[in-house]
Amino acid sequence: MESGFTSQQAMSITGLSRRQLTYWRTTGLVVPSQRTRGGHWRYSFLDLLALKTARKLIAAGVSVQRIRKSIASLLRFLPTCKAPLHELSLVATGDIILVLHGDTAFEALTGQEWIFPVAELEMEISRLRQAGPQQAALFPELETGADAAEPPRSRGAVG
Repeated sequence: MESGFTSQQAMSITGLSRRQLTYWRTTGLVVPSQRTRGGHWRYSFLDLLALKTARKLIAAGVSVQRIRKSIASLLRFLPTCKAPLHELSLVATGDIILVLHGDTAFEALTGQEWIFPVAELEMEISRLRQAGPQQAALFPELETGADAAEPPRSRGAVG
């Protein structure tokens, strides 16, 4: 018995049309990973995940071209990733695709990191506070609890 999901089953599971499946397959967006001896395409479970991810990205306003470019970019940034649409967590914000990978988040096309490591900053501040009065004098706002939203005050050069 041959395994995998037929195009009809994939359409039923993902809510995509035959035309979308065919277009995505021929353009390389999501290509079924299996073929029968008779030459019929079969979708694996992971292929179905990729189809649903692509569908959600499009529903969120991301163009197919942007998805395709993002996949190509991700394959360059993360060479061990073979299928970004089901291996990574993707978040669409407008026409931007953010990738959650490990403890980082970055933009899929450029690789630009999007999340500032707040925990690392807190540890650095704590380390400076514990370093003693000489270090604390360099950063008086650490002692006064100055609002982080205030612009930094100009200080003279520190030697």
